[in-house]
Amino acid sequence: MDNWRKSSYSGPGDGNSCVEIACSPSCTAVRDSKVPRGATLTFPAEAFAPSLDALRTRPRRW
Repeated sequence: MDNWRKSSYSGPGDGNSCVEIACSPSCTAVRDSKVPRGATLTFPAEAFAPSLDALRTRPRRW
C-alpha cells in the first residue's frame, strides 16, 4: 500500500507519535508512524469502521 495518511491528531505536542492508515477497495491497513517499515494491522474494508467504533466506545484502562 502506498497511500499512507497520518492521523490529524498527530502534531508537535504529541511528539508525532501516532498511527497511519492506508485504504484500498478491499482493506484498510494501520501502522505505527514511528516504525513505518514495521508490522501492520490489516482489516477487511467492511470491518474497519466497526472496529474504530468499538475502540471509541470502550472505556480506557491506561
